[in-house]
Amino acid sequence: MTYTRAIGLGANKIIRLIVRMLALSRINPNVLTFLGLVINIIAAGTLAYGHFRIAGLIIIFAGLFDMVDGRVARETNQVTRFGGFFDSVLDRYSDLALLIGLLVFYGTINRPAYVVLTAVVMTASVMISYTRTRSENIIPTCKVGFLERPERIVLLILGALFDRMAPVLWVIAVLGNLTVIHRMVFTYQESKRLEDAQLRTRSLAASGTRSI
Repeated sequence: MTYTRAIGLGANKIIRLIVRMLALSRINPNVLTFLGLVINIIAAGTLAYGHFRIAGLIIIFAGLFDMVDGRVARETNQVTRFGGFFDSVLDRYSDLALLIGLLVFYGTINRPAYVVLTAVVMTASVMISYTRTRSENIIPTCKVGFLERPERIVLLILGALFDRMAPVLWVIAVLGNLTVIHRMVFTYQESKRLEDAQLRTRSLAASGTRSI
């Protein structure tokens, strides 16, 4: 067994234990989701003051709530449509809160270029989610693209812990917008394929009617 495999198994056992404990407490999963948002807001305040390494640790702690809320919901049979919606909405607020913290920090130290860069990252973060939501109104699914939320959070954690936030923001800005473009192209191709299939079906149906 490799070291990474052993670490993964150990971490999974810890998470399962936490889930069982929370399930026994009968806590509402939506409360866990809300607590995750509160902790991310604390992390945002820490980022705003430039304490990046501490903020990275706080974001990791907040991520724990993000990992267990859904599992607790399934463990306690509290899975609801609203729960999924609530989790998605608060995830967006958490993402934006962290980036607002960075906006405040770069504004305070008078780095306008990085204020703009952070704003671009904010836009990409919102648009990644928005394009998927809008796309799935017209095609069955749109999960393409590399930079979804877990990847963005991991990058922010690495940038904070290793004090390399500026390069991380560049990576998210570029790959985030490439993800949006990828989803737009994918949606165009899939919607065109579905429309062509519908046209062929109608043509065949019309031909069959005429032959009768």
